[in-house]
Amino acid sequence: MVSNIKNGLGEALRQQRVAIPLTLQELARMGGVSPSHLGRIERGERYPSARVLRKIAKPLGFEEDELFTIAGYLSPQIGSISETNTEFNSRHLDPYVAKLLAQEPVEVQRTVIGILSMLKSLAKGIGK
Repeated sequence: MVSNIKNGLGEALRQQRVAIPLTLQELARMGGVSPSHLGRIERGERYPSARVLRKIAKPLGFEEDELFTIAGYLSPQIGSISETNTEFNSRHLDPYVAKLLAQEPVEVQRTVIGILSMLKSLAKGIGK
């Protein structure tokens, strides 16, 4: 499953980059990330840290929380549903939490996100 997430995220980032259009080198320069690292992310060989996602979000035209949702760091949340339209909103990550989390190693970030996901699942089960 992690491999599917890595490949899906990498492909989404590549498609967005090409659509803008930006070369890998241009995105790397704008985000302050090495082109080889970005290439590995796009190919699904590496999974980006929150810090890398934060650096490339703006050049790719994403809001940080939107890119964090695509990456699986945040769960999508359905907004209010009215009779005339359905709105999809991503949940906002508290800026303080996002800043602290971005400073941690990738393994710690994944662990924290995993724990939060389990707690969310447990809370849903209790609420039923």
